[in-house]
Amino acid sequence: MKSIISFICFVFLCIEVSAQNESLRVLFIGAHPDDCDIKGGGTAALFTEMGHEVKFISVTNGDAGHMDMGGGMLAKRRTAEAQEVAKRLGIVYEVMDNHDGELMPTLENRLDLIRRIREWKADIVVSHRTNDYHPDHRYTGVLVQDAAFMVGVPNIAADTPPLDKNPVFLYFQDRFEKPNSFSADITVDITPVIDSKIEALDAHESQFYEWLPWINGYVGDIPTGAEERKRWLLETRWPELPAKSKKGLAKWYSADRVDKAKYAESFEICEYGSQPDTDEILKLFPMLGK
Repeated sequence: MKSIISFICFVFLCIEVSAQNESLRVLFIGAHPDDCDIKGGGTAALFTEMGHEVKFISVTNGDAGHMDMGGGMLAKRRTAEAQEVAKRLGIVYEVMDNHDGELMPTLENRLDLIRRIREWKADIVVSHRTNDYHPDHRYTGVLVQDAAFMVGVPNIAADTPPLDKNPVFLYFQDRFEKPNSFSADITVDITPVIDSKIEALDAHESQFYEWLPWINGYVGDIPTGAEERKRWLLETRWPELPAKSKKGLAKWYSADRVDKAKYAESFEICEYGSQPDTDEILKLFPMLGK
């Protein structure tokens, strides 16, 4: 009898350990081939370091985001940059073939995203809010919201099996206040992996060293050395952690950890999809509090 009880206990222990070690599948969906990196690159690096599976999707091919080149040549360049990010972060990166600046929340695009969320078997899906400044960002947010319920409906996009459980849908942080401001439900300390995030952004040479400085009227000289560029990128884009981010970190980390944190990424829980409680959030974001 004792041997039977011991065996049963062993089986339950194995099941429990297996559940704890089960790999999460995280999907970041941005409008352009650098949006996921900007808004969630550090969190993605933490997930991959912990053995979880991460995918970035760019809903457009970025073929308008440059001052000197465009069209197919730019789309090809930006896809190559995205694949370099995939190597550096240890993720999967897909660039969809929609034109930059022309994205619309069509049924076809919605079905495309439903299929991709299902194919990835996502536990977490992160995308833009629908009041972002860029129409591509807004419509990407609309498309993901519209997919949030449909991923579990068998007769929608019936060629791809529906998910058994609705993922948790989250929003990237933004600065826009109207009609409603961003709410930091989850704030992740990315200080330990800031170098990994900068490495990812550095791969988008067409953006961070060419297009974005040009469109923002940056008149200084862009560094030419590889390490100088990365240092410049860090100093110009993340000079200091905002007070509201410190407040967000305090919900999930010790006071000592918050005091030492220099860089963070925040996310808001969408009202669509699964609604996690605190325990579920800690399972879905196992880096919190560590």
